[in-house]
Amino acid sequence: MQLSDFDFPFDPALVASQPVIPRDRARLLLLDRKKHQLVHHHVSDLPELLEPGDLLVVNDTKVVAARVSGTKRSTGTPVEVLFVKDLGDGVWEIMVKGTFHVGQVIEFDGQSRATILKRDATGTQVKVESPISVAQLLRARGVMPLPPYLERASTQEDHLWYQTVFAKSEGAIAAPTAGLHFTPELLSRLDASAIRMAMVTLHVGPGTFMPVVTERIEDHRMGEEVFEVGEETVKAIGQTKHAGRRVVAVGTTVVRSLETAAREKGRVVPTSGGSRLFITPGFQFNVVDALMTNFHLPRTTLLMLVSAFAGVGMVRRAYEEAIRERYRFYSYGDAMLIL
Repeated sequence: MQLSDFDFPFDPALVASQPVIPRDRARLLLLDRKKHQLVHHHVSDLPELLEPGDLLVVNDTKVVAARVSGTKRSTGTPVEVLFVKDLGDGVWEIMVKGTFHVGQVIEFDGQSRATILKRDATGTQVKVESPISVAQLLRARGVMPLPPYLERASTQEDHLWYQTVFAKSEGAIAAPTAGLHFTPELLSRLDASAIRMAMVTLHVGPGTFMPVVTERIEDHRMGEEVFEVGEETVKAIGQTKHAGRRVVAVGTTVVRSLETAAREKGRVVPTSGGSRLFITPGFQFNVVDALMTNFHLPRTTLLMLVSAFAGVGMVRRAYEEAIRERYRFYSYGDAMLIL
């Protein structure tokens, strides 16, 4: 398929700058694939939309306050560094805008600095020198790495808003946004409705949101992201399938985790490591029966995955309906439930 096939409808005025409070009051557009219907709900309606015995699978990754302000030593120019991945021995993969050369130094404070080791089309690596660990540096100086399309600085509220109620495994630089809609009250109601929960971990990194620039989407290569599907989740999925109930993925990161863990045997098995799975229309889903997801940017791997699951035509129809009904878009926006 061509990249232009994913030029979906979009209205910049609908980008949500902050979440609905309480978060389960976000709107939820139901895509019924069997009936080819679109029905308007709220996230709080989930207990009535799902069935007893269904299994909701969520991502328990925790977003790191990984964006740190600094200055170029040579010029004093302000820069923002996003710490992406610990490569060991003080070497980190980072993301930073601007012109840099090998050997250039970024100062974070009077004692902590990073020296550019590599800067090319494949990425940027630095050597960090500091009397404290990078984890401590981030806790002291880091801010939440909000998506750039929000076009605002991170606030103290974002440390709460941009984190799911499931977050416990630190390592993401972006939130698994479908999970942002859940509240303790909604979880209690789901439990009372005999809708079960299971968890996977996928640390959201550049691979999830890197733009597709190839004309043929099949030529795009996903960046690797660390994930884990544990034995308890595999057991819960097996029980759910055996009972004839549905595995409902909360977010595209959960889909990629489960389907990566099922690639070799056609069924999910305990798996950990790195995933580069790029799901596009025509993909054979082995595990996931239903999907809850936010509205995504045009031309992204996220939108391609959702289109693979529900069909390009139906997803395009859903986006047209969402714009007509003034749904809120993207990370802090509303959601879809594809059944």
